[in-house]
Formats: sequence, structure tokens, C-alpha cells
Amino acid sequence: QVQLVESGGGLVPPGGSLRLSCTASGRALNGYTITWFRQAPGNEREFVAGTFRSGSNLHYANSVKGRFTLSRDNAKNTVYLQMNNLKAEDTAIYYCAADRQLILSCLRLPSQYDYWGQGTQVFVSS
Repeated sequence: QVQLVESGGGLVPPGGSLRLSCTASGRALNGYTITWFRQAPGNEREFVAGTFRSGSNLHYANSVKGRFTLSRDNAKNTVYLQMNNLKAEDTAIYYCAADRQLILSCLRLPSQYDYWGQGTQVFVSS
């Protein structure tokens, strides 16, 4: 079993930055695909950014490319999402998810992940 805990959310003005953390316990994250999703009220959960297995293979949604950066520290069992130049449309609950068996073509599908955190709220507003 893998337990995931997100942190780092909050209220920021447009153009601001936040760094989200997803820390795992129970298992080492080596070999796991770790992905950030987000869900705004009334919307489906959507893919934000993912690191496939070893961590060198990074993927981003077009809406965040160039603004968000994903990184992982396997020694700390933590994955980070650095979010810069935040926009109002980035407002959502952000979740991290993990899976060991996921294939790359399913990276962006929330239904394919076995483990989820509880989420952290990001609110972008002036």
C-alpha cells in the first residue's frame, strides 16, 4: 500500500507561484508513475503533469506547459509541482496519484491509478 499526502496549496494572486508536494509512505516511489491531476468545481478531474516510472520521462498538459515544472526526489519519497505564473483558471483541488503498473498510454487517465492523496486546494484570485 502507498499513502500519498499533498501539501503546499493556498491562495495566491494571478501571476504568483506555489510549490505543491506529494509525499509517499508505505512504499518507495522508485518505479512508480506519479501524476498530478486537478479538479475544479463542476469539472472532471484532469491531467496536469506526470512523471513516468524512473522520473526522467516528464509529461505536461498543454495548459500548464512552460509554467509548471514537475520534479521528484526519490530519496525523500516526494514529488513536487512548481507552479509559476498562476492564472485564475488554475484554481482547483490538486491531487497526486501513483501507480506501479501503469503503461505510458494511460498516463492521463485518472481511472488507471491505484493510489490517491486527499488533495490540496489552490485558489488563484486577486
